[in-house]
Amino acid sequence: MQPADSQPLADKARDLSFIDRLINDPQEALTSDESLSVLASYAGGLVAAVAVFIIGRWVARFVTGMIVRASRRAKIDETLLGFLQNVVYLMLLIVVCIASLGCMGVDTTSLSAILAAAGFAVGMALQRSLGNIASGVMLVIFKPFQVGDYVELGATSGTVVELQMFSTILLTPDNVRLVVPNGNITGATISNYSAESRRRIDLTIGCGYNDDLRAVRSFLEETVAADTRILSDPAPVVAVAELGDSSVNFIVRPWVPSADYWPVKFDLTEQIKLGFDEHGFTIPYPSQDVFIHRPEAA
Repeated sequence: MQPADSQPLADKARDLSFIDRLINDPQEALTSDESLSVLASYAGGLVAAVAVFIIGRWVARFVTGMIVRASRRAKIDETLLGFLQNVVYLMLLIVVCIASLGCMGVDTTSLSAILAAAGFAVGMALQRSLGNIASGVMLVIFKPFQVGDYVELGATSGTVVELQMFSTILLTPDNVRLVVPNGNITGATISNYSAESRRRIDLTIGCGYNDDLRAVRSFLEETVAADTRILSDPAPVVAVAELGDSSVNFIVRPWVPSADYWPVKFDLTEQIKLGFDEHGFTIPYPSQDVFIHRPEAA
């Protein structure tokens, strides 16, 4: 009586013998009865593998479609949705291919190990790129900024034009297009100047020590109140901030709609300078008093 594992070994030897004959004499190998039986044994696995691949691919598309529809109902961003769709379908298709190869008698254990090792190697090689993708997903989910916002990302600032999976596109005020890797964005401080509907203008205005502080303060308050773009709530602040080395410094802090920030700041600065000239107020320059001591001749 033959051992239990002798039959699989015999089958493997028969398969190897058939392959050798197929290489050396294809015509004879394909016409012999033994060869036909070997082909018949492979035919069943091949049909099963094709069936598994076709059905599995349909299932992968169906499951991916269900996930996409559920994600749309959850109002997930379309950029993230497209990326998620591709990743899910690719992963399911890999599983289907492995199952299909298993129906043909291929040892999928070693194949899975090879795929895992290849995936690890690719992941290490694309570590920075994958980090940018992960950062892009985080930006899409948490939305610290949107397209059209004026932002400062570390040392870079500009208007957001497009948010991609690997990078974010900014347009500077002088119309320079900047491509910022998403990994650099999530690792730095994000300042979004368009997120809120209103902003505060901070001006420091200095006047001379010989000027009438009450008159200067009254003029600054009138100048702020004359601009209809400045909000009344919160109320503007005009106050003496410090007694500097060369000037008495006022702070002028009005609130404006975010869209009017720069126009109001430019106009307000100009009006204050013109008003100082008309009222005779001084804007002192830093100065020093030099005392010269001359000893009396003996």
